[in-house]
Amino acid sequence: MVERKLATVLFVDLVESTELLEAHDPEVVRRRVTRFFENVSRCIVTHGGTVEKFAGDAVMAAFGIPRAHEDDAERAVLSALAIMESVEGLELEARIGVEAGEVVADDGDSTFATGEAVNIAARLQQSATPGQILIGPGVYRLTAGSLETEDVGPLQLKGRSAPIWVWRVTGAAERPAWARSFEAPLVGRDAELDLLANTFERAQRDRRAHLFTVYGDPGVGKSRLAREFVAGLDGTTVLAGRSLPYGEGVTYWPLAEMVKAAAGIADDDPTEEALEKLRATCEIEAVADLLGLASGILAAVEGERSREELAWAARAWALKLAQAQPLVLVFEDIHWAEDPLLDLVEHLAAWVRDAPLLLLCLARPELLDVRPGWGGGRVRATAIELEPLAPSDSEKLADALLAEHSLDGAVRDAVLEKAEGNPLFVEETIRMLVQEDGHAPDVIPDTLQALIAARIDGLPDPQKTLLQHASVMGRSFWPGALAALAPELEDPSALIDDLLLREFLLEERRSTISGERAYRFKHVLIREVAYASLSKSSRAELHERFAGWLRERAGEELTEIRAYHLQQACGLHYELDGSCPPELSQEAASALEAAGRRALSRESFATARRLLLEALELQPSLERRYLAARAALRLADFPAVAVEMEEVRARAEEAGDRRLQGRALTALAHVALYHGADAVRGAELADAALELVADESDPDAHFEALLARWHVASWLADLDGMLRYLEQALTVATVAGRKDLETLAAQGLASTYITDLELDRAERLIERAIELADESGSVRARAAALAQAGSLHMIRDELEAAAADYEESSRLYAEIADAQAAAHSRMMLGRVAERRGDEGLAERLYREAIKSLKSVGDRAFLCEAQRRLAQLLVGRGRIEEAEALAVSARETVGPEDAASLVTTTMALGIVRAAQGRDDEAEKLLREAVRASDGFKLFAIDPLKTLVQFLRDRGRPEEAAPFEERWAELSPVEAKSAARMA
Repeated sequence: MVERKLATVLFVDLVESTELLEAHDPEVVRRRVTRFFENVSRCIVTHGGTVEKFAGDAVMAAFGIPRAHEDDAERAVLSALAIMESVEGLELEARIGVEAGEVVADDGDSTFATGEAVNIAARLQQSATPGQILIGPGVYRLTAGSLETEDVGPLQLKGRSAPIWVWRVTGAAERPAWARSFEAPLVGRDAELDLLANTFERAQRDRRAHLFTVYGDPGVGKSRLAREFVAGLDGTTVLAGRSLPYGEGVTYWPLAEMVKAAAGIADDDPTEEALEKLRATCEIEAVADLLGLASGILAAVEGERSREELAWAARAWALKLAQAQPLVLVFEDIHWAEDPLLDLVEHLAAWVRDAPLLLLCLARPELLDVRPGWGGGRVRATAIELEPLAPSDSEKLADALLAEHSLDGAVRDAVLEKAEGNPLFVEETIRMLVQEDGHAPDVIPDTLQALIAARIDGLPDPQKTLLQHASVMGRSFWPGALAALAPELEDPSALIDDLLLREFLLEERRSTISGERAYRFKHVLIREVAYASLSKSSRAELHERFAGWLRERAGEELTEIRAYHLQQACGLHYELDGSCPPELSQEAASALEAAGRRALSRESFATARRLLLEALELQPSLERRYLAARAALRLADFPAVAVEMEEVRARAEEAGDRRLQGRALTALAHVALYHGADAVRGAELADAALELVADESDPDAHFEALLARWHVASWLADLDGMLRYLEQALTVATVAGRKDLETLAAQGLASTYITDLELDRAERLIERAIELADESGSVRARAAALAQAGSLHMIRDELEAAAADYEESSRLYAEIADAQAAAHSRMMLGRVAERRGDEGLAERLYREAIKSLKSVGDRAFLCEAQRRLAQLLVGRGRIEEAEALAVSARETVGPEDAASLVTTTMALGIVRAAQGRDDEAEKLLREAVRASDGFKLFAIDPLKTLVQFLRDRGRPEEAAPFEERWAELSPVEAKSAARMA
């Protein structure tokens, strides 16, 4: 099977081989070149790579194929350094290029790989000068902190349109791997630190060796915990070493690192000097010699001395160090350790006595696969498992890492959700986002992909196959489906049990398919990496198979999931072949349409829009075109509705489909009104729709056309028309038994009565509307009813109740993604805040509303938000800004929008008065009062504003008749003239 892998590719080329051939005897040249290839191959294989091919004097190697390792990029560069060292001994020169990235390769023994990383590595090798190792951005990201590099800058490589950034490798970093970790404070590990500290205190008190093992998944913070622990130790010798998963003579590598560090031995010290330093730290020369063998200082293989002799020497060495002062030996990654080293650690734990020694071992749970009894049966052995961080601790970690960077809060929350408490996942994802200025694509950082891919590739083939096939289903999966996706698996239940023990999977508490147990990937990134390893052709086939299993097993119950998998299969076919098989395309489009209809009925309008557009793209039809446009209307996406519904109208008229033609006309009436601010055109379109749908065959279409006509009447200040159309709409809803429509009609009537200040009648209708909304379960209807309730409470000066209603209304509208209605509720919350005296909150809410309303192209509520903010800013002394907003409101308002013509005229009058332009102000305020005649609700604010204007200028007699009218409309407010709009 072909797989996609994150791999590292190395190209090495012998420099100036032609000149070498001309200057030396052919047999000499042959021997030297042969030795060159032998040395290159040995260096590559020693570091866990595979020689893929020889091409002339060049060698191509791959790291991560066929099996991935978390440090493949580091291995590749270390092998490159080793190659350069070996080449110098042959008096030859080479140049090397290394790059990492996604490649496609067979999962068998063949390592044939294709991908951009292969091409870049080859070009880097060609661009390098003799003796240089050049690496690309992929390798640089994966090896950060483990290499010493020099920034070369951007290079224009042959065959690439844009330059890439390149670095030159000068050596390996000296800082030990176990100490490389977060720069942020340690969080959420207080209990573990306390246990470590207590154990070390016991080791000092009892003067006995203690074995302390910290288990945990990759990235959970084992090394970070160790680093924090040893950083707090005083008067203690701390030595650390890491087990390596590759290389020659690495059996005792951690001990060798410790021995060299204790003796002050550098890797480039001559043998005699190194041995002299070692002997100075050991009382017995035989101990020094044995440790010299184990650490590679003396050229001998480990097998020449027994394990027992080496263990004796290590014990003597540790005992001498620990008797001088307390000793902590940190063994990292001992799940990679070979048996001799594990035996040695347990020997030290059992036999170092009368000396304070803590053996701190960091391991993944896999250690127990090879050494089930590790630490067992010892009274001075402790083991803990690091669990993922709690959500609050993850937040603290993220905030600490972001202390010097500003990322959008939603981005931060998405990082935390995906990281699921793994500290390294938090760190690496944030690092990627910071590098990309917060705009990184939704991908897994290379470092995490390498880490997880190595774990998956380390599994036996059947377990790996199960993970890959299960990943197609999603985060959760059902064993029953594996028979359809991976029939070659003989005993899936046993494999799942094994993966549960290895902590790749968890069992779900409940299953969405009756009779099927459900499991899920322990971490979402495990699932994503397993899925990414599948070739796109395999993914397409498996998505289609799983959709077939869902159809047979769950019927229509999981339509949305089935639609998703069919769409994924089609999308992959388009990527690979440029087209999707017709039968698959038809099946996917039908499933997507069904899922889109269900989303519309659930008022999940954003989801509906996406699904229906996908269905339309796969297989266009007039009905799908209309449904997609209808979802856009529910989202208040007026520019899209204008284009799409006009196309539906034209095609429906051509096809003689009166129902869809009428529905399209109704939608276009809303566009004319709320986007075009053209009430006359809106009336024409709504009337045309009513002619087509005014029958009992489609109550939805009839009701919506009547509701559109009511909206037009309200703009035109036609109170009689408002009542007439709403009463007709209420009749249609009642006859159809549609409580969701009935509640919309009831709240519309309530709005009409509020406009005429018939508050008691409005209150009864609002109560009924809320009751009907709850019975129907319509979120949209409940939100509209609560918005009307908020308006009623505002008029009655019941600010607490008004705030609660508007807050809930805003939340519900946001839930169904109705940006226009949600913005209106937020604007009204700003009005409540202003009335409460919280002008800062009011300004913020008004600005939020303006931004949202502009985004959807609204012209109904935008002018109201603009004029309210203008009035607020006048009170805050920001006259110039207020003027710009008041003028914008006058430009935004529609020519037939009677109510908003009144309010925007008044707002500009208030601004002119603040500017001292009294003549203009008075003219505008009197115009607003005249225009409000017949609109009881909208007459209140212009009247009291004009009254205050005249009073402030010493003209109470002129104010008197307006004050009298104001008192008739709002007797409560008239008693407190100081409180102005």
